[in-house]
Amino acid sequence: MKIQSYRLVRFLNNFFLYLILTFFALVMIFPFLYMLTTSFKTPADTFRYPPRMMPRNAVTTTVAGYDEPLPLYYVDVDGQQKQYALAKSNIKVGTYAPASDLTSTVERYLTEVKPTGGATNQQKVEVNGKQEKLFDVTVDGQVIPMILISQTTVGEFVDPQAPETKVYRNVRLSEPVESLGGHPENYTEVIELNNMARALTNTALVTILVVLGQLLTSVVGGYAFARLKFPGRDTVFVFYLGTVMIPFVMLIVPLYQLMVLIGWTDRLAALIIPWIFSAYGTFLMRQHFITFPKEIEEAALIDGASRLQILRQILIPASVPALATQATFTFLYAWNSFFWPLVIINVGNEKNHVLTLALNVLRGRASDTPNLILAGAAIAIVPPLIVFIFGQRFFVESVASSGVKG
Repeated sequence: MKIQSYRLVRFLNNFFLYLILTFFALVMIFPFLYMLTTSFKTPADTFRYPPRMMPRNAVTTTVAGYDEPLPLYYVDVDGQQKQYALAKSNIKVGTYAPASDLTSTVERYLTEVKPTGGATNQQKVEVNGKQEKLFDVTVDGQVIPMILISQTTVGEFVDPQAPETKVYRNVRLSEPVESLGGHPENYTEVIELNNMARALTNTALVTILVVLGQLLTSVVGGYAFARLKFPGRDTVFVFYLGTVMIPFVMLIVPLYQLMVLIGWTDRLAALIIPWIFSAYGTFLMRQHFITFPKEIEEAALIDGASRLQILRQILIPASVPALATQATFTFLYAWNSFFWPLVIINVGNEKNHVLTLALNVLRGRASDTPNLILAGAAIAIVPPLIVFIFGQRFFVESVASSGVKG
């Protein structure tokens, strides 16, 4: 009995724990999912209130007597919701009433009434202290001068099965017939609108070279600080590691002046070369190499292996988790870098734009079409997300298997 009670309590605890974790996971992932689904919507669907998660397409139908398919709407006909096709829109209708009885109103198309006395000499009447224009409105075969109370715009809806049956309703108050479906052409439009393909290529090139450069310099520097003994090694390492604490904003001006001196302004080289050296990466690889058994390295030295051979054939193959961890962090940083490209690359030089700059320009060009902006954001977010998903296994393995030693 006690065992069953313990199992029940344990099951309930795990159930509520996973329920809470699932709830917070959905809350955190919801903005990303909404961004992704909105990138497949039309502008009208994007601004719809209340907002909807999934993209939808307007349903159209062919109607006899019309050359093109017409959109379907739910229209109230005789108290029932029926599907009618919108044949014409922006038909102006006015509400008219006699000046002596403003409650006796009739509705007529603006094209069906004429000014009383003619367009050049239209008669007026005083109503509630204001001069109102009079219009000739036909009611039951009689022409009665009336004033315009209000006007609105309606659409002409026809029955797809019987096109001669027509009703007139307000289009904005009518619900369109829709089906689930997206618009992947938004991505093509974004790429064509803002030269996103070139920016994506530049970003991939810069990111790959920065990652490879940092891995190379960090492995060599980390091995030197971990295994080679030379005067002032620890002091140099402390000063080198201390550069991590320098805020980036303090480096912008001297770094920019250096790029001007070298002649790398407005060039992709300025986005690559200064960032292939990383104090954090060197520290990470040094700490990893310190944990590697010295006996294996000493045995390789006795067998005649050089330091480079030991590093290339023994240490690097055994350091895949640490290398993958650094590569993941470096990839995310280089891919999402915005401030330095904004400083060093001219906004008008689109051939050297990276994704972050292209998105900044797209924000202004497509300000009235947020679906295109979110499509561009998805293009920028999905690649690092994929890299992180594949690299997190190595990251966890690196944290779990390595220690920090002085």
